Amino acid sequence: MSTFLGEFIGTMLLIIFGDGVVGGVVLNQSKAQNSGWIVITIAWGLAVTLAIYAVGSISGAHINPAVTIAMAVDGSFEWAKVPSYIIAQMLGAMAGAAIVWLHYLPHWSKTESPEDKLAVFATGPAIRSPWSNLLSEVIGTFILVAGLLFIGANKFTEGLNPLVVGLLIVAIGMSLGGTTGYAINPARDLGPRIAHFLLPIKGKGSSDWGYAAIPVLGPIIGGVFGVYFYKAVFQSEIGMGFWVSVLVVVAVVGMAVKEEMGK
Repeated sequence: MSTFLGEFIGTMLLIIFGDGVVGGVVLNQSKAQNSGWIVITIAWGLAVTLAIYAVGSISGAHINPAVTIAMAVDGSFEWAKVPSYIIAQMLGAMAGAAIVWLHYLPHWSKTESPEDKLAVFATGPAIRSPWSNLLSEVIGTFILVAGLLFIGANKFTEGLNPLVVGLLIVAIGMSLGGTTGYAINPARDLGPRIAHFLLPIKGKGSSDWGYAAIPVLGPIIGGVFGVYFYKAVFQSEIGMGFWVSVLVVVAVVGMAVKEEMGK
Protein backbone atom coordinates (compact mmCIF):
# COMPACT_ATOMS: atom_id res chain seq x y z
CA MET A 1 0.00 0.00 0.00
CA SER A 2 1.27 3.49 -0.85
CA THR A 3 1.68 6.23 1.75
CA PHE A 4 -0.97 8.23 -0.12
CA LEU A 5 -3.52 5.43 0.26
CA GLY A 6 -2.42 4.95 3.88
CA GLU A 7 -3.15 8.59 4.75
CA PHE A 8 -6.42 8.43 2.81
CA ILE A 9 -7.63 5.33 4.70
CA GLY A 10 -6.35 6.53 8.06
CA THR A 11 -8.09 9.89 7.79
CA MET A 12 -11.24 8.24 6.44
CA LEU A 13 -11.35 5.95 9.49
CA LEU A 14 -10.76 8.91 11.78
CA ILE A 15 -13.78 10.73 10.35
CA ILE A 16 -16.03 7.67 10.22
CA PHE A 17 -15.57 7.10 13.94
CA GLY A 18 -15.28 10.77 14.93
CA ASP A 19 -18.08 12.32 12.91
CA GLY A 20 -20.02 9.11 13.47
CA VAL A 21 -20.12 9.58 17.23
CA VAL A 22 -21.23 13.20 16.84
CA GLY A 23 -24.02 12.01 14.57
CA GLY A 24 -25.11 9.49 17.16
CA VAL A 25 -25.18 12.13 19.90
CA VAL A 26 -26.92 15.00 18.07
CA LEU A 27 -29.20 13.50 15.42
CA ASN A 28 -32.82 12.85 16.33
CA GLN A 29 -34.00 9.31 17.04
CA SER A 30 -30.46 7.96 17.32
CA LYS A 31 -30.15 5.50 20.22
CA ALA A 32 -27.10 7.48 21.34
CA GLN A 33 -28.84 10.87 21.23
CA ASN A 34 -27.91 13.22 24.09
CA SER A 35 -25.27 10.84 25.45
CA GLY A 36 -22.97 13.83 25.84
CA TRP A 37 -19.54 15.34 25.52
CA ILE A 38 -17.71 12.56 27.36
CA VAL A 39 -18.92 10.01 24.81
CA ILE A 40 -17.76 12.27 21.97
CA THR A 41 -14.28 12.85 23.40
CA ILE A 42 -13.67 9.19 24.18
CA ALA A 43 -14.80 8.10 20.72
CA TRP A 44 -12.55 10.67 19.04
CA GLY A 45 -9.61 9.37 21.07
CA LEU A 46 -10.40 5.80 20.02
CA ALA A 47 -10.80 6.99 16.43
CA VAL A 48 -7.25 8.34 16.44
CA THR A 49 -5.93 5.17 18.11
CA LEU A 50 -7.53 2.87 15.56
CA ALA A 51 -6.45 5.00 12.61
CA ILE A 52 -2.84 4.91 13.83
CA TYR A 53 -2.94 1.14 14.33
CA ALA A 54 -4.42 0.77 10.83
CA VAL A 55 -1.89 2.77 8.82
CA GLY A 56 0.90 3.84 11.17
CA SER A 57 3.32 1.30 9.70
CA ILE A 58 2.47 2.45 6.17
CA SER A 59 2.40 6.25 6.21
CA GLY A 60 3.20 7.16 9.81
CA ALA A 61 -0.50 7.97 10.29
CA HIS A 62 -0.22 11.74 10.35
CA ILE A 63 -3.96 11.92 9.46
CA ASN A 64 -3.70 15.67 10.06
CA PRO A 65 -2.16 18.40 7.86
CA ALA A 66 -1.06 20.32 10.95
CA VAL A 67 0.97 17.29 12.07
CA THR A 68 2.39 16.79 8.58
CA ILE A 69 3.51 20.41 8.38
CA ALA A 70 4.87 20.32 11.94
CA MET A 71 6.92 17.18 11.21
CA ALA A 72 8.32 18.85 8.08
CA VAL A 73 9.29 21.90 10.16
CA ASP A 74 10.86 19.50 12.65
CA GLY A 75 12.98 17.99 9.88
CA SER A 76 11.67 14.46 10.47
CA PHE A 77 9.51 14.52 7.33
CA GLU A 78 10.32 15.55 3.76
CA TRP A 79 8.74 18.80 2.57
CA ALA A 80 8.39 17.25 -0.90
CA LYS A 81 5.86 14.76 0.48
CA VAL A 82 3.72 17.35 2.30
CA PRO A 83 1.35 18.19 -0.61
CA SER A 84 0.51 14.55 -1.37
CA TYR A 85 -0.11 13.81 2.31
CA ILE A 86 -2.44 16.79 2.70
CA ILE A 87 -4.37 15.90 -0.46
CA ALA A 88 -4.78 12.32 0.77
CA GLN A 89 -5.95 13.54 4.19
CA MET A 90 -8.49 15.91 2.68
CA LEU A 91 -9.90 13.29 0.32
CA GLY A 92 -10.01 10.71 3.10
CA ALA A 93 -11.87 13.13 5.35
CA MET A 94 -14.42 13.85 2.64
CA ALA A 95 -14.92 10.15 1.98
CA GLY A 96 -15.35 9.44 5.69
CA ALA A 97 -17.92 12.22 5.99
CA ALA A 98 -19.86 10.82 3.03
CA ILE A 99 -19.96 7.40 4.71
CA VAL A 100 -21.28 8.96 7.92
CA TRP A 101 -23.99 10.70 5.88
CA LEU A 102 -25.01 7.37 4.37
CA HIS A 103 -24.93 5.62 7.73
CA TYR A 104 -27.39 8.08 9.28
CA LEU A 105 -29.49 8.46 6.12
CA PRO A 106 -32.96 8.24 7.79
CA HIS A 107 -31.98 10.61 10.61
CA TRP A 108 -31.32 13.78 8.60
CA SER A 109 -34.98 14.36 7.80
CA LYS A 110 -35.90 13.69 11.45
CA THR A 111 -33.51 16.38 12.70
CA GLU A 112 -34.83 19.92 12.41
CA SER A 113 -31.77 21.91 13.44
CA PRO A 114 -29.38 22.87 10.59
CA GLU A 115 -26.76 23.61 13.25
CA ASP A 116 -26.94 20.05 14.59
CA LYS A 117 -26.57 18.68 11.07
CA LEU A 118 -23.49 20.81 10.43
CA ALA A 119 -22.06 19.79 13.82
CA VAL A 120 -21.87 16.18 12.63
CA PHE A 121 -19.44 17.29 9.93
CA ALA A 122 -17.57 20.36 11.16
CA THR A 123 -16.64 22.20 14.32
CA GLY A 124 -18.13 25.46 15.54
CA PRO A 125 -17.55 27.79 18.48
CA ALA A 126 -19.58 27.71 21.67
CA ILE A 127 -19.17 31.51 21.75
CA ARG A 128 -18.41 33.09 18.37
CA SER A 129 -15.41 35.29 19.00
CA PRO A 130 -13.00 34.86 16.07
CA TRP A 131 -9.66 35.73 17.65
CA SER A 132 -10.45 33.79 20.83
CA ASN A 133 -11.67 30.86 18.74
CA LEU A 134 -8.43 30.99 16.76
CA LEU A 135 -6.43 31.07 20.00
CA SER A 136 -8.28 28.01 21.30
CA GLU A 137 -7.33 26.07 18.17
CA VAL A 138 -3.72 27.28 18.45
CA ILE A 139 -3.50 26.13 22.09
CA GLY A 140 -5.17 22.78 21.44
CA THR A 141 -2.89 21.92 18.53
CA PHE A 142 0.20 23.20 20.34
CA ILE A 143 -0.59 20.69 23.09
CA LEU A 144 -1.20 17.97 20.50
CA VAL A 145 2.07 18.40 18.62
CA ALA A 146 4.19 19.01 21.72
CA GLY A 147 2.52 15.96 23.28
CA LEU A 148 3.34 13.82 20.24
CA LEU A 149 6.98 14.84 20.55
CA PHE A 150 6.95 14.08 24.28
CA ILE A 151 5.48 10.65 23.63
CA GLY A 152 7.95 9.91 20.84
CA ALA A 153 10.88 10.72 23.14
CA ASN A 154 9.91 7.93 25.55
CA LYS A 155 10.97 4.47 24.38
CA PHE A 156 8.82 2.68 26.94
CA THR A 157 5.71 3.62 24.98
CA GLU A 158 6.76 1.82 21.79
CA GLY A 159 3.92 -0.41 20.62
CA LEU A 160 1.55 1.49 22.91
CA ASN A 161 1.98 4.81 21.12
CA PRO A 162 -1.43 4.69 19.41
CA LEU A 163 -3.15 4.17 22.76
CA VAL A 164 -1.18 6.95 24.41
CA VAL A 165 -1.89 9.33 21.52
CA GLY A 166 -5.56 8.42 21.76
CA LEU A 167 -5.53 9.32 25.45
CA LEU A 168 -3.87 12.61 24.56
CA ILE A 169 -6.77 13.37 22.19
CA VAL A 170 -9.29 12.49 24.92
CA ALA A 171 -7.50 14.79 27.37
CA ILE A 172 -7.43 17.68 24.88
CA GLY A 173 -11.12 17.18 24.13
CA MET A 174 -12.19 17.05 27.76
CA SER A 175 -9.99 19.90 28.93
CA LEU A 176 -9.82 22.28 25.96
CA GLY A 177 -12.47 21.19 23.50
CA GLY A 178 -15.46 22.97 24.99
CA THR A 179 -14.69 26.29 23.30
CA THR A 180 -14.49 25.36 19.62
CA GLY A 181 -15.05 21.62 19.44
CA TYR A 182 -11.26 21.09 19.13
CA ALA A 183 -10.74 20.60 15.42
CA ILE A 184 -6.94 20.57 15.97
CA ASN A 185 -6.80 19.18 12.43
CA PRO A 186 -7.52 21.17 9.24
CA ALA A 187 -8.59 18.07 7.28
CA ARG A 188 -10.90 16.91 10.05
CA ASP A 189 -12.87 20.15 9.72
CA LEU A 190 -12.47 21.34 6.14
CA GLY A 191 -12.91 17.97 4.42
CA PRO A 192 -16.25 17.16 6.09
CA ARG A 193 -17.36 20.80 5.75
CA ILE A 194 -16.90 20.50 1.99
CA ALA A 195 -18.81 17.21 2.10
CA HIS A 196 -21.62 18.94 4.01
CA PHE A 197 -21.73 21.61 1.30
CA LEU A 198 -21.88 19.04 -1.52
CA LEU A 199 -24.12 16.32 -0.09
CA PRO A 200 -27.92 16.42 -0.56
CA ILE A 201 -28.76 16.73 3.14
CA LYS A 202 -32.37 17.79 3.65
CA GLY A 203 -32.64 21.11 5.48
CA LYS A 204 -28.91 21.35 6.05
CA GLY A 205 -28.61 25.13 5.96
CA SER A 206 -25.29 26.96 5.73
CA SER A 207 -21.87 25.28 5.84
CA ASP A 208 -20.64 28.35 7.83
CA TRP A 209 -17.78 29.27 5.52
CA GLY A 210 -17.22 32.43 7.55
CA TYR A 211 -15.78 30.29 10.33
CA ALA A 212 -13.96 27.73 8.15
CA ALA A 213 -10.55 29.45 8.16
CA ILE A 214 -10.19 29.26 11.94
CA PRO A 215 -9.94 25.44 12.27
CA VAL A 216 -7.44 25.48 9.39
CA LEU A 217 -5.12 28.32 10.41
CA GLY A 218 -5.26 27.74 14.17
CA PRO A 219 -3.99 24.15 14.04
CA ILE A 220 -1.20 25.04 11.61
CA ILE A 221 0.00 27.92 13.81
CA GLY A 222 -0.26 25.82 16.97
CA GLY A 223 1.45 22.81 15.42
CA VAL A 224 4.41 24.79 14.13
CA PHE A 225 4.80 26.56 17.46
CA GLY A 226 4.66 23.18 19.23
CA VAL A 227 7.67 21.98 17.23
CA TYR A 228 9.70 25.13 17.82
CA PHE A 229 8.81 25.16 21.52
CA TYR A 230 9.94 21.55 21.92
CA LYS A 231 13.19 22.22 20.08
CA ALA A 232 13.89 25.34 22.15
CA VAL A 233 13.04 23.96 25.59
CA PHE A 234 14.03 20.31 25.32
CA GLN A 235 16.80 20.40 22.71
CA SER A 236 18.16 23.93 23.25
CA GLU A 237 17.71 24.76 19.56
CA ILE A 238 16.56 28.35 19.14
CA GLY A 239 16.55 29.81 15.66
CA MET A 240 14.72 32.41 13.65
CA GLY A 241 11.74 30.09 13.19
CA PHE A 242 11.20 29.97 16.94
CA TRP A 243 11.06 33.74 17.27
CA VAL A 244 8.76 34.14 14.28
CA SER A 245 6.37 31.53 15.69
CA VAL A 246 6.46 33.24 19.09
CA LEU A 247 5.59 36.58 17.49
CA VAL A 248 2.67 35.03 15.61
CA VAL A 249 1.28 33.40 18.75
CA VAL A 250 1.76 36.59 20.79
CA ALA A 251 -0.10 38.50 18.09
CA VAL A 252 -3.01 36.04 18.24
CA VAL A 253 -3.08 36.30 22.04
CA GLY A 254 -3.03 40.08 21.87
CA MET A 255 -5.88 40.22 19.36
CA ALA A 256 -7.96 37.75 21.40
CA VAL A 257 -7.52 39.79 24.58
CA LYS A 258 -8.26 43.03 22.72
CA GLU A 259 -11.39 41.46 21.21
CA GLU A 260 -12.75 40.39 24.60
CA MET A 261 -11.78 43.60 26.41
CA GLY A 262 -13.61 45.60 23.75
CA LYS A 263 -16.94 43.89 24.41
